[in-house]
Amino acid sequence: MKTTKSSPAGDFTEAEQKLVANVLLQRYGKLVALQLADSELQLDSARDELTLCPTLYWSELGAQFVVCKTGDGVYRCQFFYSDKEQFGTGRDQFSDLDECVMTVLQVQSDHARQQAGLFSGATARNLGDDEYHGPTLL
Repeated sequence: MKTTKSSPAGDFTEAEQKLVANVLLQRYGKLVALQLADSELQLDSARDELTLCPTLYWSELGAQFVVCKTGDGVYRCQFFYSDKEQFGTGRDQFSDLDECVMTVLQVQSDHARQQAGLFSGATARNLGDDEYHGPTLL
């Protein structure tokens, strides 16, 4: 049985929330409602312990996003469509909140374009690879 402890990270500060809100305003061209939440995360895969981490949540264009604060200035993020369709960015953590949010938005946008059959025009020949290595499925 996994136990849960509280994160040493404090809640998202007002400045952090404003930063995320501004990134979303730039991305979507409108105000996006942010919700404060908590997420239980397994921060250390070697331990059978969950940590309750402050989380920012928003939903836009059919996708849901979470950014979790796992430490002072340390963040994790993912987006999802359902319990069965959850995606990460390929990075376990970020030390820059702006980079974290921008990365999860870009990965989701790339994923949505790929699902819709829209591509950048680059080919496997241009990329030197013949396989798509999309977002990490969690």
